[in-house]
Amino acid sequence: MTNEDELRDRLSEIEDPLIGEDIVSLGLVNSIQVEGDTATLSLAFNSPFAPAEMELGQKIREVLDEEGLEPDLRADVDHLEGFDDEIFPNIRNVIAVASGKGGVGKTTVAANLAAGLDKLGGRVGLLDADIHGPNVPRILPVDEEPGVTPEEERMVPAVSDGVKVISMDFLTKNQDDPTIMRGPMVNNVMTHFLENVEWGTLDYLVVDLPPGTGDASLDLLQTLPVTGAAIVTTPQQMAVDDARKGLRLFDKHETPVLGIIENMSKFHCGSCGDTHDPFGSGGAEKIADDYGVENLGDLPIHEDFGADGTTDPVVKDTESPVHQEAVELIESIADRIGEINRRKAAGKLDTTESGSAFGDQPSGKAHLGTK
Repeated sequence: MTNEDELRDRLSEIEDPLIGEDIVSLGLVNSIQVEGDTATLSLAFNSPFAPAEMELGQKIREVLDEEGLEPDLRADVDHLEGFDDEIFPNIRNVIAVASGKGGVGKTTVAANLAAGLDKLGGRVGLLDADIHGPNVPRILPVDEEPGVTPEEERMVPAVSDGVKVISMDFLTKNQDDPTIMRGPMVNNVMTHFLENVEWGTLDYLVVDLPPGTGDASLDLLQTLPVTGAAIVTTPQQMAVDDARKGLRLFDKHETPVLGIIENMSKFHCGSCGDTHDPFGSGGAEKIADDYGVENLGDLPIHEDFGADGTTDPVVKDTESPVHQEAVELIESIADRIGEINRRKAAGKLDTTESGSAFGDQPSGKAHLGTK
């Protein structure tokens, strides 16, 4: 019968596909207990349904099967240094979706990200923090508006096909009414959304930030333990320049940057069959090269991505010709979240000004601002 030490040796043969080191030396195996024909493993995994973690889980099960053991796998990061759960104890990961300027499709990306993570199997919430342009409910329509807890002390999010949604749009009487607020008022609304909403237990809370580097973004970074931020841009030079500013904001606040998403990158002409670059090309790739972050993916110009601003998430429309591109983007973001969490558990995530945002990753990516 295989004992704990022998099993640990076998598990050390499993390599993390994104970090490039084995899961035992990384400290991702918290504990091993073998009783009878069952092996109970506590793993430092904190990104449910991320493809890379699912792959690691499958490899672990294969090892246990080879040893004639039934798997009992449990995820536990609560005891690990670096995982702060005091603010949102029931939310595993907070993902910020940001842009340097408006009109680049940030909300479309945020809504598809939330819907995609839900489709993968995660428990997901979406906070529409774009106070002055709250458009999430146009893409994730809800049957009923938010409610309140029995004590009427906290808001209960609306639900859109499994995703819990809170938006400033729910608090305005008329969809055409502008949200006129100065800085302190914006801060108060953000505080309300962050502290007085009954989110319940979530694997992922996606936060759709307003464009730019204003009060709402700063409030989020100063209040929440953000797991990582995704920056949305288009290939246009002005959008790329502004995206760099947003990227620097997260760097200055020691928030890991998941990577850059280039929206409206190409147009596939159905008539001529050619692919065109109406807004230029390579903007996100240039940022990724200059700042040492990931290019998470490119999304084409397509009516299914919300040309009228009201299209349902394409990530759930399997008939859409751009469905697969959206799915690959969501899986890429989920894997980046998982990589950051596993690096944090391994003590290999350094977000200080003098260190690398992703530790000593084998890809040799540089820290933001070193180039």
